Formats: sequence, C-alpha cells, structure tokens
Amino acid sequence: MKDHIDNEMNLEFISKSSNESFARITIAAFAAQLDPTIEELADIKTAVSEAVTNCIIHAYENRIGIVKMSAKLKDNEVIIEISDHGKGIENIEMAKEPLYTTKPNLERSGMGFTIMESFMDSMEIESVVGLGTKVTMSKKIKKEDEIENDVEEMDFITKD
Repeated sequence: MKDHIDNEMNLEFISKSSNESFARITIAAFAAQLDPTIEELADIKTAVSEAVTNCIIHAYENRIGIVKMSAKLKDNEVIIEISDHGKGIENIEMAKEPLYTTKPNLERSGMGFTIMESFMDSMEIESVVGLGTKVTMSKKIKKEDEIENDVEEMDFITKD
C-alpha cells in the first residue's frame, strides 16, 4: 500500500548560481502549506540552499547540468530531495565532516552537510561516483498546540 502523500512537486533547473534563490523561494512557497513558523521556514530554505549550492559548485564544477528538487508533504512533514547527475562523492563520511572542503581555493567553508543536518530533522546522502548524488532531508512542522505546549514547558522549567 502506498503511503499517503498530501501534496508533492517536482522541479528541474540548470546548475547556475542564480537558480539557488529560485529553489529557496519555491520550497518556501510549497512548505508554507503546512503553516510553519518563520524559524522553521528559514531552516528549510537554508538547508535547500546548501544542497543546491553543493550541486552547482561540486557536482558539475565548471559545466552546466540539471539539478532536480522534489518535495512531498506528508502529515505535518516536508520531505525534500535534491539530486544531480554530476561527478558524485567519493567518500560521503569525509564530505560530512565539518570544515572539509574540496574547494578551498573558492573559499568554501566545508559546512554544507553540517548545516543541512542541524537545520533539518533528518538527512540522508546517496552518491555514486560518476553518476551523481541525492540528498534527502525532512522536517516535521510543529502544530500550533505543540508550540504552545513547548512554551508552557519552558515556562515551567524557567520558574524552578
């Protein structure tokens, strides 16, 4: 039986740096259906920005390729896939290390995957050298009553 999906979208664009902001705006508009907080929306946009930038800078290097972004809304969660058909990642664990970069000459910080992991609830990387990479991220959007419970819990903790 197929999982219940509330909505989904697919987008393809060429790997130009000007399309990074296009991807951010698109995912923000799509995720807005879940009524996220400004902070949740900023987290999603930042994670997508990092993933798309990785495709542009690392996957295709100095050539133009296609970046694919798909997103699904399921219950109160947004699930996002960013993929390319670029050169792939030789060592995913090393690439996930904070400050690791293969492009120090471009003043890259090496924090892309770290940022994605910290801003999203989950992140998975699949990559095959010579075939490309797919990053899947998800974030659960809290409902208003969950936010109120968190605030009440914080009030209780700070009063002790």
